[in-house]
Amino acid sequence: MPNYYDQYFQQQLTVQVSLHAAAEATASAYLDGKPRLRGKYKVTSAERDADFWSSPFLEELPSEAWRSDLMVLALARYFAQERIANVDLLARIATDSPRVLCNAVRYAGLVLCQHSPRRTDLAQIAGAHPEVAELCKVLDIFELAHRERLAAVEHARSTLRALTPFDLLIHASLHVFEHILPHSLAPSPRLDGAASANEVTWHAINDILLWKLATAPESTLKLHEADIGRSLGEHLAPLLSPSSAVQSVVAHEMRAAFGALLEAQIELNEFVSRSADAFSYDDGIRFVRNGTTLEIEETDPVARAAWSRDSRKLARLHEYWFYRALDEFAGSEIATRTIGRPENHEANRLAYIRAMRTRLQLMEVYGVAETVTTDAGDSVDLFQALLSLELMSAFFLRDFIGEYVKHLQVSADWVEALRKLVVGGLGQGLENRLPLTWSDRDTKILRITGWTVSPEAPQGSPRMAARILDFWTSDWVSLAVQVRSSQAGLRPELFERPILKFGQCLVQLPWLICMQNNSTAAINNLRRLGARRGEAREETQRIEAHLGKALEARGFRVMLNWHPPMGTHENAGEVDLICARDGIVFVIEVKSTFIRKSQRDTWLHATTTLRRAGQQLQRKVAAVLEALAQDGELTNGLGLELSRSAPPIHGWIVDTSIERDHERFSGFLKLSLEELLIALRDDRSLLHDLNGIFSRPARGLNASKVGHTGTNTLYPAGFTAGLLIEAIEAELVWDSI
Repeated sequence: MPNYYDQYFQQQLTVQVSLHAAAEATASAYLDGKPRLRGKYKVTSAERDADFWSSPFLEELPSEAWRSDLMVLALARYFAQERIANVDLLARIATDSPRVLCNAVRYAGLVLCQHSPRRTDLAQIAGAHPEVAELCKVLDIFELAHRERLAAVEHARSTLRALTPFDLLIHASLHVFEHILPHSLAPSPRLDGAASANEVTWHAINDILLWKLATAPESTLKLHEADIGRSLGEHLAPLLSPSSAVQSVVAHEMRAAFGALLEAQIELNEFVSRSADAFSYDDGIRFVRNGTTLEIEETDPVARAAWSRDSRKLARLHEYWFYRALDEFAGSEIATRTIGRPENHEANRLAYIRAMRTRLQLMEVYGVAETVTTDAGDSVDLFQALLSLELMSAFFLRDFIGEYVKHLQVSADWVEALRKLVVGGLGQGLENRLPLTWSDRDTKILRITGWTVSPEAPQGSPRMAARILDFWTSDWVSLAVQVRSSQAGLRPELFERPILKFGQCLVQLPWLICMQNNSTAAINNLRRLGARRGEAREETQRIEAHLGKALEARGFRVMLNWHPPMGTHENAGEVDLICARDGIVFVIEVKSTFIRKSQRDTWLHATTTLRRAGQQLQRKVAAVLEALAQDGELTNGLGLELSRSAPPIHGWIVDTSIERDHERFSGFLKLSLEELLIALRDDRSLLHDLNGIFSRPARGLNASKVGHTGTNTLYPAGFTAGLLIEAIEAELVWDSI
């Protein structure tokens, strides 16, 4: 059977300008998962790997052909697969371009794959290539460190194997009350904005719980009152009201064992994120071997700073949307009303504004409609779902965490403070004030029905309450099946769906709901976990339409979803958005994703979605240029009056995520949608921290020419398309960061 990639390469030689370009086009087809079908049969990724790396055309390529970014990505795919070996090719590349081979090994994540046969390939050529030999020694050091940390986690797990998932939730909660809440919540319990300083702990707890879900008997995932009573009696009661010295000792040992496991899990996670992932995906550093240890050398400070700068941008955007919501709330009818009971009014009002903030962001940036769909296919009112989570946070903060912090400030003893919290709740006839709460589904629906009051349902809607509950619920029975069977698919993290379903019992962690970023939870609930929802495509279209309206408000002529004429550039596909003003044309490719948390996820986004976006934009800009040259429907639609020369065209990749902002893909600038919307609205003044500490004047364009003296406008001389380009390319929206 003819080799697909060899045929593709030969075909590309007839249309590309060089052998290098033909090789890149073929590698691009491979990276993009082509071919998908062979006849009527689906081609597997393993079959594509075998075909590509056995292609005769690879033997024709000079070593310098492998030095392009695209060819390095293809080579990284080689090191990530296990089916086929081509050691001769590696040896040729290592002879003239050893850095290419080393980078491909990094990008493949081979540092954590010590059993991969590709490590054997490297060992075979190391003797003749010193840089490869050094790379192998570095990988060996990583391998030993990784094994040690895996062993430490496995050893720490051994003491806790008999515990159920609910038992572990008790110990996780006790750990937070003892070690985290005293430092994180006083004097300001709820911090909006940047990710929590304890995010590392949340991720470690999440990993521990996933381990337990994969190993615990199925019966432990369907809680009954007797199960809960047993767990509390063994793991919580001996701490709060010790009645047996033996029980107290055992409970103390279990808490210590959980602390040891958490410490080991954090160490493993930090090794992966700060060392292994940094080695693999951070191009701003390199690891230098010094005997049996590794030292980090910074090679590109600008590249290194980008990750932390993105975090600061996300924090400021959180505040931006809060200010936007505050403005909207102030102009609404509800601003003059008491929300809930008078004593809860202030907390409820803040919850209402926070829900408005997330709704604004979801609708304007992510194209989410007024209603969304649960996993079961039921429609949920978006704002009511957001408000319910914010009200849960307010309730737990006031009645649980706030009370605990008060007791702690008096007693300075976390156990005594927790005991007073529990006893105080019982004395007032309230629901339990334990470090975690539970109820059956019907009871929970009854409790939150009052949060669904609307003109249509003045007493609240139990039906809507049930749907909201489902929207925020993670079914741990189903999740356990997915984890145990290693099924493909995204798994909800604690903060994304913070109501945990154990059969008919729903469990909540008050400390988590108080400290999590509810905005991120909502975005990732819909855009990460719900990426395959039926309305996801409609949301993308709404993103494009909303951006189009924002551009029209600035005087642009806009055309959405334009298709090149038949017979010309059909492979360019639909153009998301074309707009023109002042004789300048913009071709915009819109991408909608979610909020990422790791360098690996960001690298994957750049090398897949954004790489393909750049290639798509290359074809689309060419199609637009040709259509404009014909001076027809597109020219008229954009209101252009063309002379003999083509108008200047700017292609932008506009992405809902902030990662890899202001990098170029196939020569086209990538920027975040929020940056573009803020530039069009000219309201970067809202990108301030809530305490107003960033008060230095921001730069404006052409300020010296118009006597600009500190005003926050981007366009002191008036808005033009050219000044918009300058504002974006100079990153003036982020000037205060």
